[in-house]
Order: sequence, then C-alpha cells, then structure tokens
Amino acid sequence: MPLALDISECIHALNYDDIPDEAVAWTRSAFLDTIGVTLAGSTEDAVRLLLATDGIGTAPGNSVILGHGRRTSCLDAALINGTASHALDYDDVCNVLGGHPSVNLVTPLMALCADVPASGRDMILAYVAGFETQCRIARAVHHHHYDKGWHPTSTLGIFGTVAAAARLVQLDVSKTAVALSLAASMASGLKANFGTMTKPLHVGHCTRNGLLAVLLARQGFTANQQAFEHGQGFLNVFNGRGTYAADLICAAWGQPLEILGGEPGWKPFPCCGSTHPAIEATLRIRREHCVDPKEVREITVLTHERRLPHTDKPNPQSGLDAKFSLQYTVARALLDGAVQLEHFEEPAYQEPEVRHLTKLVRLAIHPGIAKDAANQFGVEVIVETLDDRRLTCEINPYPQRGPGGNPLTQEDVRSKFMDCARHHLSDRDIHAVISFFETLEAASSMGTGCDFFDRSLGLN
Repeated sequence: MPLALDISECIHALNYDDIPDEAVAWTRSAFLDTIGVTLAGSTEDAVRLLLATDGIGTAPGNSVILGHGRRTSCLDAALINGTASHALDYDDVCNVLGGHPSVNLVTPLMALCADVPASGRDMILAYVAGFETQCRIARAVHHHHYDKGWHPTSTLGIFGTVAAAARLVQLDVSKTAVALSLAASMASGLKANFGTMTKPLHVGHCTRNGLLAVLLARQGFTANQQAFEHGQGFLNVFNGRGTYAADLICAAWGQPLEILGGEPGWKPFPCCGSTHPAIEATLRIRREHCVDPKEVREITVLTHERRLPHTDKPNPQSGLDAKFSLQYTVARALLDGAVQLEHFEEPAYQEPEVRHLTKLVRLAIHPGIAKDAANQFGVEVIVETLDDRRLTCEINPYPQRGPGGNPLTQEDVRSKFMDCARHHLSDRDIHAVISFFETLEAASSMGTGCDFFDRSLGLN
C-alpha cells in the first residue's frame, strides 16, 4: 500500500472520543495562543509588504484577515494569517517536529471554517489529527532533515495542514492520500532564511499550499500516491537514502498521541526557541545574584551544538535578526530582567548598553550534552564579573512548557493573549474570545467565534 494511503488511513481512524481531556485542554490553549500571536504579528513589516503586493488579499471570500478589518478567500487568509502567526516567532514549539506545530493548524482551520460548517469539537479533532501527522513524519526524518537545513515548521508542517483540513472538510481516505502526495511537491523552507521576513513567509506558504492541496484533491486532482517513498519522492529527495525510517510514521499511531508526549511547549519569550534556555538561566542568575551589568567581564553560554548554527549572531542587523541572536537575547535578559516584544522593535537592538553586553557573550558547545541526547535544550550560563565572581546557572534538562513538563499556567496563557491582542480587540472582546476558546468543545458553530473578530474589526 502506498505510504500516503497508510498515513491517510491513520488520519481518518482518529475520532473525537479518542482524544483525552488533557489533549482537549492543550488544543483550546493552542487556538488562543496562536490567534493572539497572529494578531500581534499582523502589523509586522512582513505582513504589511505582503498585503501591499498586487493580488494578495484581494480575492473575494468569507475568511477574516486578522488585524486588518477585511475578508478574503480562505487561501489568501491562510497565506496572510499564516505569515502573521510566525512573524514575531512567539508561537509554540515542539521538539519532535523541530519547529512550531500550531501555526500550521490553527490559522488554516480558522480560515477554512468561514466556508465549512464546523463545531468546536470538529476543530479540536482536526487540530489533533494534524498535530499527530506532522510529528509522526518528523520522527521518520529527524535529525538529518533539520541538520540538512530544512525548516520543518514548513516542510513537515504542510502535512499537518493537510491532515487537519482534510478532516474538517470530510475528505475521504483516498482523496486525503492524494492531498498528502500533492503537498509533498509543495513543501519548502530553508533555514538559511532564519532572521528575515522569509521565515514567517514559510508558514504562510505552508498553510496556503496545504489548504490548496486539500481543495484540489476534493475536486479530483491527481497525484502519485507513492510521492513519499518513490526513488525521487519526498523522503529520498529531502533527506536521502539511509537517513530516514519510514516505518516509524504509522507504527502505533496515536498510542500515545504526540500532543501528550511532553514535547510541545508555549513560548514565554518572543524569540527563537533555541534561545529560551539561555534566557531563563540568565534571568535566574540576575535574580539570585543582583548582577550589575556594568560589572560584567564575560558571559559564556554552553549549549547543544544543534542550537548554534542559527543562533550564533553576535552582531544582529535588525529586530528580526536579534530574535535569533543568543548573544543579544542573553544580554537583554541580563540588562532588563525580561525579554519582551518591545526588545525586538527598532531601534532596541542598537542601544549602546545592550550592544556592549552583546559583545561580551561567548558561545560554545556544552561538553556534557551528547549530540544524540534525548533533551537537546540544556544549557549552562556563566557570568564573570570584574571583581572575579563566577556566577553560574545550569538547566539540564530544560523543562518543556507543555504536557508532562513545566507548563505555563492557564493564567499565563491568558495574560499572553491579552498582551498580544490589546491593540486589536476591546477589553470586552478579549475576554469574550478567551471565554469562547476555553470552552471550545462546547461551540456548536465556529461562526460564533469568528463574530468576535468581525465585531471588533468593524466588519458587522
């Protein structure tokens, strides 16, 4: 049987009653968190320039462009909202995927539900099916896929988009397999473009292309259902022979669900997830030792080697670039005792005091964390002062902020949403949106949820 058909059967075998309460709770928060960071990212330059491009966002349709007070087609909404959702790099992360799981699922589902009748339970089921699909394919191709330079949020996330959208539009097993095979030819995203507007655009194209694959398959479009395992198919072209384990994709599917594996995590800081452990360690040193930044001689960050290629940026050239700079984020944490959205706005990264501290940060591979370690986000930060103090903090393993780890509280998730949405929604609507998504499974129609955005943006 073609692998795409095997995956499709797994996708369709999942029922809502199979989803544990903990997974439902995670999914509710995933919608709230993702919509919040999408609203916050909707005014970023990447989105502004996208909307200024002829033909983008002008197609007629029912889907809302979040933060911009107008509607368009579900495909254009997926492109624009998908880009906005990742523009701040504030969206959740997943180590198994090697990227960001929810932007590939929430933004296309929200775009699609404007055209497709859907209940809250339908949305939860679609989300969980998509999460499982992208993570299962990730298990087959990592870490080679990630190290080779692909951006898994996009190159693997597209299959999550397909799975989620296929369940929402009630595509059958055969056509879902076609959609997955179509998506194999639409996957893209290079890590070389991290720190630029192109990185969030990866997500915009991922969500749009995943939706397009589903809509084309529904119409009867064709694709080779051996597009994964073919000699010139996805696995051999994107990874290469001998660098993947296709049997891991469908084996014991959903037992347990990937969403419950302890790997998903919320982002407390609006920057690359690979910088988070060092930020947390630096904040602990600052709190415990009352460090005066002017008295610092050198800061050393020891981390896993996989964290360094995209975060070793000693001289960031933009706010986006600074999000991927371990040197800058650690310096900012020590200087301000926080890492917030405003620290990546122009000209924060150019401030003389933080520039001086950034130059004092040295990066190196942590000698105690093996290349194949189960948890590759451990870190040790060492701050040396002019009076010869040596202040250290080691976090190894780094606790995951998700099921099974050290999650943000529900109140933390609410507070983050409020902060992200405050420039776009009234206080009344902020609380209404929170209430809606915290009881998402009770919603008989997602049209009710969309009304909040319509009203606040003046569309009614």
